[in-house]
Amino acid sequence: MNGPNKLFDDMSKLMTNAMGVAQGARTEAENAMKSWMDRWLADRDFVTREEFDAVRAMAQKAREENEALKARLDAIEKPAKAATTRKATTPKA
Repeated sequence: MNGPNKLFDDMSKLMTNAMGVAQGARTEAENAMKSWMDRWLADRDFVTREEFDAVRAMAQKAREENEALKARLDAIEKPAKAATTRKATTPKA
């Protein structure tokens, strides 16, 4: 009765070892693919999320400053335009 049990034990050990080898190969393949993707992305000069967020914040701040400066400029120019319009509409004697 020892024959079939020994055969099953040997098959079980063989399958366990094969699964270990397959798991190791999978890990190696994943690491190689991650490494390749990291190099590929680095070569493409993509920006990081942090860099993107920093530039977006700077653009938003510049936009807000432009709007504030436009409002100040409009407030300064409004009286000058009104004076120019009054001079142009007054009849010359």
